[in-house]
Amino acid sequence: MTSRNHEPDSRIVSFEKQRRGRLFIVSAPSGAGKTTLCAGLLDRQPDMVRSVSYTTRPPRPGERHSVDYYFIDEEAFREGIDAGRWVEWARVHGNYYGTAADTIEKNLSAGLDMVLNIDVQGADQILARFPDCVRIFIMPPSMAELKRRLEKRGGDDERAMEVRMAAAQKEMARKDDYHHVIINDDLERAIDELAAIVSRYRQSR
Repeated sequence: MTSRNHEPDSRIVSFEKQRRGRLFIVSAPSGAGKTTLCAGLLDRQPDMVRSVSYTTRPPRPGERHSVDYYFIDEEAFREGIDAGRWVEWARVHGNYYGTAADTIEKNLSAGLDMVLNIDVQGADQILARFPDCVRIFIMPPSMAELKRRLEKRGGDDERAMEVRMAAAQKEMARKDDYHHVIINDDLERAIDELAAIVSRYRQSR
């Protein structure tokens, strides 16, 4: 047994260094409910870490800085691009979104499992850096329901809505690139399904 006054056994140190957390990517078109599903997952598995992205868009009602997103200005985001800070970044609907590479690496190296809520474009960049990530796609029950949800959320004029719907079509065409697809036609059932998928991977380690 290792005492407090001696260095830990080298075999234990080696094991701890080799153990890494698992990264789960959750993607969906805007309005499909991925943020709500990820929140439900974390309620069921609170020992997981949620990756918080950075964005230049203004907060929506109820959103909090450093909780939902890190809200920064465009100049700061561009500085991050030049410095290679983002493991992924994209300009979506006129705003920048990005994920800090050092945050993901720090948590995975510490053996913590993470969930990252991100669009398809960003997921491609994450996959290039973390090829062992588990990818889960969230589908709306229909395009009509997706449009209804977006209209209920508000904030988009007719042109912006057309852009979002066109983007949703392109993103949903990529669903087969993911390991799992969940149809969010019933919120509680979809959260249960997401939690069950994640649990299987976590328990298999």
